[in-house]
Amino acid sequence: MGQDRTSWPPRVVMRRAGGLRTLEAALIRSGLGPVAGVDEAGRGPCAGPLVIAACLLAPKAYDKLAGLDDSKKLTEAAREELFPVVKRLALAWSVVVVPAWEIDAIGIHVANIEGMRRAVAHLGRTPGYILTDGFKVPGLPAPSLPVIGGDASAACIAAASILAKVTRDRMMVELDAELPGYGFAAHKGYNTPEHTAALRALGPSTEHRRSWRNVRELEVPDGSRVATRAAHAR
Repeated sequence: MGQDRTSWPPRVVMRRAGGLRTLEAALIRSGLGPVAGVDEAGRGPCAGPLVIAACLLAPKAYDKLAGLDDSKKLTEAAREELFPVVKRLALAWSVVVVPAWEIDAIGIHVANIEGMRRAVAHLGRTPGYILTDGFKVPGLPAPSLPVIGGDASAACIAAASILAKVTRDRMMVELDAELPGYGFAAHKGYNTPEHTAALRALGPSTEHRRSWRNVRELEVPDGSRVATRAAHAR
């Protein structure tokens, strides 16, 4: 007996839920939970790693996660406050770091896609559905949906955004101590006027991305101006 096509695909009723949970709640009601969110930090900077996080939130809307939002809209203090709460209340979470040299080797978009795959794989459990921020990611182990502006519209993506952003910011502060002079703690590797001036004065470091034009143009063929962590440590 043929399937009644009038009942397929299943119709999902979208009911507004608090705390950016509307989309996730609809997927869970359709039997597609638990829902994982994936996001990255550091796609644009010319220095430092790309950090990708995946987060699998529980269906319960915890009051302590009511402040979840796009990490870029939150203050640093708010992100730092939510960071341990997300890790404690999530069903599972993972963070993947792609260093500058790997970004140069495979390209930023491929690094982003591959990093999202790795982050989901490292969750330790397979989600029923995956929401990615901004663009489609092939090769995931569950059905997925790219959500434009997802970190401001889906709690699981917002949670992943905070995990990625706080992790990367802390790494850039550490790099600032290891490679002083570039101001990594302040601008986190983005192309600010201060960073550009330091880059011109000091030359690229080992943490700068050679595939970025502004870095490549300052590269010296013999590598004599390349600042390394070891050189700064001497």
